[in-house]
Amino acid sequence: MGRGALGMGHQGATGLTTFFQFWCYVTPIFGAIVADQYLGKYKTIVIFAFIYVIGLLILVLTSIPVSLQHGAGLGGFIASILIIGVGTGGIKSNVAPLIADQYKRKKLAVSTTAKGERVIIDPALTIQRIYMIFYGCINVGSLSLLATPFMERDVGFWSAYLLCLCMFVIGIIVLVMGRKFYVVRPPQGSVITDAFKALWIMIINRNLDAPKPSWQEANGGRRTNLPWDDHFIDELKRALVACKVFAFYPVYWVVYGQFSSNFVTQAEQMDGHGVPNDLMQNFDPISIIVLIPFLEMIVYPILRRFHISFRPISRISLGFVVASLAMMYAAIIQHVIYVSPPCYGKPLCSASEVNGQAQGNRVHIAAQTPAYVFIGVSEIFASVSGLEYAYTKAPPSMKSFVQSMYLLTNAFGSAIAEALTPAAYDPAIMWMFVGLAVASFLAGIIFWVVYHSLNAKEEQLNMIDAEDYEHANEEVEMDGDSQVEKK
Repeated sequence: MGRGALGMGHQGATGLTTFFQFWCYVTPIFGAIVADQYLGKYKTIVIFAFIYVIGLLILVLTSIPVSLQHGAGLGGFIASILIIGVGTGGIKSNVAPLIADQYKRKKLAVSTTAKGERVIIDPALTIQRIYMIFYGCINVGSLSLLATPFMERDVGFWSAYLLCLCMFVIGIIVLVMGRKFYVVRPPQGSVITDAFKALWIMIINRNLDAPKPSWQEANGGRRTNLPWDDHFIDELKRALVACKVFAFYPVYWVVYGQFSSNFVTQAEQMDGHGVPNDLMQNFDPISIIVLIPFLEMIVYPILRRFHISFRPISRISLGFVVASLAMMYAAIIQHVIYVSPPCYGKPLCSASEVNGQAQGNRVHIAAQTPAYVFIGVSEIFASVSGLEYAYTKAPPSMKSFVQSMYLLTNAFGSAIAEALTPAAYDPAIMWMFVGLAVASFLAGIIFWVVYHSLNAKEEQLNMIDAEDYEHANEEVEMDGDSQVEKK
């Protein structure tokens, strides 16, 4: 939007974009409550998808030339992102759990392949692969950015938004027509409100077991008519493990958000050679699409073959560190821009104008590519593993809600990024990149120090019931002398 139809400028555009990101990751809480207590995941997704379409339609109609000429652009844009944010909330908190729900196995099992090899079928590894494929598909969709920058430049913003609207409508049609093929779990009643009541009892008693009916009875508690049993509290405690792990994620999301805001502005300050500055964002999904099959088909199987565990906590920590490399590289590129002609430390100055249009300093825009690749790699480790952790550690009745808690960390990250908006100017932005690099690196190291012990409890935390865990271990131990490999 810096050069766009709204004329918001760099800070204004960054502020609106950051607010939109914040809004899209607050609303999933509402979507999760609707799904887990009232409608179920599938119905919630369908209803909120139609709300999303309304927002896209407003965006298209208020971005056509006649609307912009009559001053409807800014108001229409704000209205549309508010409505799209509501639609996003109902979709984001439910689509990932709904996809994982299609896989029904919950226990470890031993099987024999066609070649006679004994293997362990591990549901946790399957869920990991499901989310890797899911994330890869998301980024295939993100490649629409290959077309939209040119559509914006050569036709108008309305054409790019219209493409998004058409593709989204096709997605809804597929969703509705495929209804009979989905595993759809019913809502669980007042589970979310019960969870908050139980949390309050934990807080006032300073004991995680205090909401259990057995604890209340043994300790002379006043609450004898609790609407849940001990097992519900055990499930809630397991969900709290996941939510505790998510506490570090806002730092990561501040870094991640740079690729759709300040990285685009940085590209504008470089020699584009006819390439739209926001086209460079495509190297993020491209790197993800290339690396996911490489990791799933080569790297992870090799690690498992040599019995090297690479569990979620380790992957998340590595994601933070790789994200810090993206920020450090961006800071280096920003420095190179400042020492390059014709404008040096004041990019887009009048000395760079050609036919009245300011040009970037003489640094090829392709030099930005590694920063996007680093961000893509970090997503595979941090973002995908976060989705996986939110699903596998959440009890069946709270899958969407725990997913929304994970997504809420993105909103906190956006709020921090909003606070950093005043620093998004030359030359302070270079030092902002440096600060984010240091913050992300330290967060990754501290995250590992604090939570690495959870890696050893991974299988236990993944089991729905203690009986399942014990049964699965017995099943594996029966074949302890066989050559087995996790699948």
